[in-house]
This record gives sequence, structure tokens and C-alpha cells, in this order.
Amino acid sequence: MQRTTLSRATCVELLGATDIARVVISVRCLPAALPARVTLLDDHRLLLASAEEPVIMAAQRGEVLSVQIDGLEPDGTTWSVMASGIARPSFETASLPDSLVQAVSRGARLVEVPLSVVAGERVG
Repeated sequence: MQRTTLSRATCVELLGATDIARVVISVRCLPAALPARVTLLDDHRLLLASAEEPVIMAAQRGEVLSVQIDGLEPDGTTWSVMASGIARPSFETASLPDSLVQAVSRGARLVEVPLSVVAGERVG
């Protein structure tokens, strides 16, 4: 089995092609992976919609959040991307994709995560 490190550009491209991710966070000193709707604002910022209180509070406190996505290619190859940055609440409402608009209408809050650290790997 071969492991290949993905370039930042490839990782950002994969982040831009998805609308759901896991927010990886520490909750009461234990790791948690919570679902969120996401969209790429540009090559340096990710916007997520979450109704999860730990995610919203972390953004309000300016804590580091990590966002993780993964996938399976038709040939059986898997890939995983993790992006991390200091989160902040967002009030970005222009040009939101339908998935985020729907999430916000159901009570989710918007959080912006800069793509400060981006890493990915393909295995297959």
C-alpha cells in the first residue's frame, strides 16, 4: 500500500468539492468529531455552519479548530484532508450555498476557519 502526501493545492481543491465535514475539537479534554456543513470562501478560508455548542463556543473564544474530510475513489484509493486555523464567528451571508443556508435556517451558526495548516494524504 502506497501513501502519498497531497499538495496544499490538491487539499484545497478537495475541500472546495465537499459540503460536509467533521470539526475536530477537544470537549472537556476529550477528542470529538462533530459534523458541519462547509464551503470554501477562497484558497485561504473555510466557512462552516454548525449547531454544535462546543464548535460555536470555540469560535467565540478564538480557539483552533480542525476540519477533516475524506473520500474513496472508484479504484479503492482513499484520501484524507485536515485543515486547521484559529476560528472566529462569521456573519458572511453573501452567496452562501444552499446547504449552508438550510443549516442556518435550522439554527446553525457560521464559523470561519482560516486554512493556516493544511495537510492531506492519499492511500492506495
